[in-house]
Amino acid sequence: MSAHCQLTGRKPGFGTSISHSHRRTSRRFDPNIQRKRYWLESEGRHIRLTLSAKGIKTVDTIGIEAAVARIRARGEQA
Repeated sequence: MSAHCQLTGRKPGFGTSISHSHRRTSRRFDPNIQRKRYWLESEGRHIRLTLSAKGIKTVDTIGIEAAVARIRARGEQA
């Protein structure tokens, strides 16, 4: 599963781990991605979305219909 939120567009961030001896190595900060299933009333079916924790809260606030409209406006399939 890709570490990418369909609603907010959050992707992994990259940085550097620094050890006690000050050696630097690359690291990756992944967003908190969850797969969640929602009932889409207008289409009479369930859809499964890959969302970050913030994306799930956004769906709770604006509703699934508006969230799917935003995802489709970005050009992603929902």
